[in-house]
Amino acid sequence: MLKIENLHASVEDKNILKGINLEVKPGEVHAIMGPNGSGKSTLSSVIAGKEEYEVTDGKIYFEGEDIEELAAEERAHKGIFLSFQYPVEIPGVSVTNFIKTAINESRKAKGLEDMPAKDMLKLIREKSEMLEIDRKFLSRSLNEGFSGGEKKRNEIFQMAMLEPKLAILDETDSGLDIDALRIVANGVNKLKSKDNAVVVITHYQRLLDYIVPDFVHVLHNGRIVKSGGKELAHELEEKGYDWIKEEANA
Repeated sequence: MLKIENLHASVEDKNILKGINLEVKPGEVHAIMGPNGSGKSTLSSVIAGKEEYEVTDGKIYFEGEDIEELAAEERAHKGIFLSFQYPVEIPGVSVTNFIKTAINESRKAKGLEDMPAKDMLKLIREKSEMLEIDRKFLSRSLNEGFSGGEKKRNEIFQMAMLEPKLAILDETDSGLDIDALRIVANGVNKLKSKDNAVVVITHYQRLLDYIVPDFVHVLHNGRIVKSGGKELAHELEEKGYDWIKEEANA
């Protein structure tokens, strides 16, 4: 589904990614861990096509297609979803209207008509119930006055509605209490299938108690320096990142 070969990327002329190789297949959950400044969020932004990041070498393939020249919205229409560490507030635009617009723009890009209102309402009802979202929540302005947990739950709701092929969760556990963490993780787990894939970017092992990864990759200084199964996350929790740095520099 996603194949990254020797990816180098920079922002404001500073080299951040220095040769990333990664393959994510349908049905898999990959966790990317690493200390601050290792390049985790840069990697997610580059995959999603954020324009302030420049790819200086390497390739990104999505379902066999080189997507380097595609804009962020084109990548989204192809099925790449990125949840933000700090979601933006949009006063005056309700959660429901935002998601209706997003879905219909995606359909338009595929040459489809707008989703009929009754189908949209049915889908909204199904997904909001699945994620334990109060209907009143859906009429509020997008992220305005939301708690950290509400913002993250809203992003998982957007993901549920859009049904992406590849979901990238960038530190979605940041600032969440244990109850909000569990609700968000449960939502992600309910949306997993053999046809889609999830990339979880996190500092901490605690999220991976709820969203269990098939593979864990450790990023250090712009490179993946170690990969393994879910047990690698537990090892990092026990030892910290210093031993990885020492191995990488050895």
